[in-house]
Amino acid sequence: MRNKNTWLVVIVILVAFSLWVDLSKNILIYNPFTDQPLIERDVDVQLGLDLRGGLQALLEADVPAETAVSAEELLNAKNILENRANALGVSEVVMQTAGDRRIVAEFPGVTNPEEVVSALKQTALLEFVDMGTSPVPEGTIIQTDFGIENPAATTETGEPIYHTVMTGAGLKTASVSRSQTGEYAISFVLNSDTTDIFAEYTTTHIQQYLAIVLDKQVISTPIIQNPITDGQGQISGNFTQETAQTLAIQLRSGALPIPIKVVESRTVGPTLGEESLRKSVVAGLIGLAVIVLFMGIYYRVPGVVADLALICYALFSLMLFKMIPVVLTLPGIAGFILSVGMAVDANVLIFERLKEELRHGRNLRQSIDLAWSRAWPSIRDSNTSTLITCLILFFFGNTFGASIVKGFSITLALGVGVSLFTAIIVTRTFLHTVLDRINLADHPRWFGL
Repeated sequence: MRNKNTWLVVIVILVAFSLWVDLSKNILIYNPFTDQPLIERDVDVQLGLDLRGGLQALLEADVPAETAVSAEELLNAKNILENRANALGVSEVVMQTAGDRRIVAEFPGVTNPEEVVSALKQTALLEFVDMGTSPVPEGTIIQTDFGIENPAATTETGEPIYHTVMTGAGLKTASVSRSQTGEYAISFVLNSDTTDIFAEYTTTHIQQYLAIVLDKQVISTPIIQNPITDGQGQISGNFTQETAQTLAIQLRSGALPIPIKVVESRTVGPTLGEESLRKSVVAGLIGLAVIVLFMGIYYRVPGVVADLALICYALFSLMLFKMIPVVLTLPGIAGFILSVGMAVDANVLIFERLKEELRHGRNLRQSIDLAWSRAWPSIRDSNTSTLITCLILFFFGNTFGASIVKGFSITLALGVGVSLFTAIIVTRTFLHTVLDRINLADHPRWFGL
């Protein structure tokens, strides 16, 4: 095998990185020049609803049965609902479209199901409202002229109807940033069709208040400091990271493209999940131990080498699950355990070919290379067929909202991909590193001959 030493170095680096990620709950790397966080990433294991407990809800488009709902409208509604859930602090939300009218939503670990369901039911309208020189306190309910035939009228209590400059539909994007003084702010970009409107308004209303209103409730009252003529601006104020992120999400979310109703919701307890997780871990460890013993006893030295590659496989897989991240469910864990068998299967094919080549009188180096090259078509075809099956299962689960099927297909596909890498690169590199130094004639039993 050419470049054996190069691959060995790469494998050692991957193992070290995988161990670091696998044993950490978060990764924090500082920039040595600025002493600011360069990389900050939560890499804790994320458990799904069936293992952690939480809330499961079935949502449906609240329109007449004869009204068509496009796939784009349903997808946009799903994305907005995910943003709203994240704004509530609900992490690891899983939402999938189901058919042409429904969305399946799962909220692992949620402790306030009433608040989540209430937020999902909202059909939010985001408005940028002219407040003149008199700001209204945040949280105040106001009446705007958006959608009103007679804007000059007043409310029943005699309060003025405020003018809506534009709605959230005019925003292209909004994100958290830092101002020149280092404070948290929200940077936004407008759509091309609203840039001129906003430029004209901000030019003629310097030092006046432009309220951000969500469902007629004032959520922020920034003051216009400078004209915004290029469609890009920044909202500054006394923001914390959390409040800035919440406002940015509200700005991005805007209104749902279609009204949504909650058809069904249920709270799932974590007791069964904790027991299932414990038993799954025990079963996985037992299965791994049996495989390690079998490979070592039956294939001797090559089997021990395969056990080392199998350990690398487990480290790499867990690292990927944490970095992507993959929300682990009980079917997902089953898919991972099944992929362990796929990894061992590749080694079995290679080692059986190795023994055949050795029996034909070839030396060890030639036998390793021939064993791998002749076993490769079988390994390739079996893993390719499994990946195709995973793709079909993923499409089915994603289309019909079957998160159980989707989780199984994702972990199995990732496991198969890692097993291909360990079979093609890791096992072969380890075999050459260890076995090239052994004289076969002196130790035939070490190879089960």
